[in-house]
Amino acid sequence: MALISEFKAFISRGNVLDLAVGVIIGAAFGKIVTSLTEDLIMPVIGLATGGINFANKFIILGPIPATYKGSAEDYAALKAAGVALFGYGTFLTNVINFLLMAFVIFLLVRFATRAMASPEEPAAPAAPAGPSEVDLLTEIRDALKARG
Repeated sequence: MALISEFKAFISRGNVLDLAVGVIIGAAFGKIVTSLTEDLIMPVIGLATGGINFANKFIILGPIPATYKGSAEDYAALKAAGVALFGYGTFLTNVINFLLMAFVIFLLVRFATRAMASPEEPAAPAAPAGPSEVDLLTEIRDALKARG
């Protein structure tokens, strides 16, 4: 029974719940960034490079099975048929996806850090100009010596 109550206390802590919410939101956000990369950015890059579709950029490394009836240019179908492929186009898309995700997370953390930072306290007023403590102590010593 103690194990269950400890687990209950662990699960109900704020950090665990915050982590769970973060993972769920992160997964949904990952889908958005993947769509941004695959559906918006890569087609624009393809257009700028003369209509190249990076999803279908690959090198066939192994034999295509005799039973395969699809196109030799269809990466997804070849991959599903078990053909060994060097899919550099898909890799490039995933690298761009990662860089976008990392940049957006950097911006979010930067924004959150600035938003949570305590405002700077106003500087303490400058000490009035005048003799320093050492100067005052020297004057007092000299006055006591003069008295005799």
